[in-house]
Amino acid sequence: MMKVIYGINRIRGFKKPVVAMGVFDGLHLGHRQILQAAARKARAIGGTSVVLTFWPHPQKKESLYSLEHRLRLIAGLGIDVCVVINFNQKFARLSAEDFIKRVLAGKIKARYIFVGRNFRFGRNARGGRQTLKKFSRLYNFKLKLFSMLKTKNKPISSTYIRAMIKRGDIARAGALLGRPVSILGTVIKGSSLGARLGFPTANINPHHEVIPQDGIYAVKIIYNKQKFPGVCSIGTKPTFTAQQKKYIEAHIFNFRKNIYGRYLEIQFIKRIRGQKKFASSCALTRQVKKDIVFAKRLFSRL
Repeated sequence: MMKVIYGINRIRGFKKPVVAMGVFDGLHLGHRQILQAAARKARAIGGTSVVLTFWPHPQKKESLYSLEHRLRLIAGLGIDVCVVINFNQKFARLSAEDFIKRVLAGKIKARYIFVGRNFRFGRNARGGRQTLKKFSRLYNFKLKLFSMLKTKNKPISSTYIRAMIKRGDIARAGALLGRPVSILGTVIKGSSLGARLGFPTANINPHHEVIPQDGIYAVKIIYNKQKFPGVCSIGTKPTFTAQQKKYIEAHIFNFRKNIYGRYLEIQFIKRIRGQKKFASSCALTRQVKKDIVFAKRLFSRL
């Protein structure tokens, strides 16, 4: 089970540390390449795989995944320890040289450091691969650099994937992530409107900033390490309200458990249709039945 350490001052040293550094937002194929290589190297030398990640996002960008979701995915790649560094103003002022001296060499005593070639760090992002190369000899660590993976001559990046998710291209985004687009959220009490229409739903308070385009989706819902098929609605409930508040509601097929307050991960398999305002609740109910039939047929073919 992966150990999570919050803050530099809580680091106590590790056996033969193999360190992977980065924001790793979304854990896309390029990120996974780095983390899996670090985990393999640590196992090969009888050492400890250590991920250094940062929260909140150093570039103040919207996060593809919440920190909790990111940690779950990192753990799933066989990493031993993840250190979460609070990217606050004090840390942002730390020079690249001091970061290497105090954290990588001093606190962690890294044997190997794995990073992407474009990784930047230190005050004003002045540190990079050349800085790491320069200090690798002084502090006796080996540096492994990874080139950006590309698809159709375009680099696979979190920025690229964010844009795909927002416009609803979940198939392409999922291919670059190496798994379905998903959100992690907490089940909260809603209006029970779905139950009154005959389709009880789990109302999700998402931990994410980047949410797929409004619409109805065929989804797989992960609860308590089990995966259930269902449908999910993202939108403003235009049939019933003129408010612009966005709701995320998941209807899990053949599921009747009370899961208020629990975490659900919703994996988006296919966008069925866009959001639509119906003339009546009966018309909406008829359409939801069609959506469910569509989703069940889709899952029967997978």
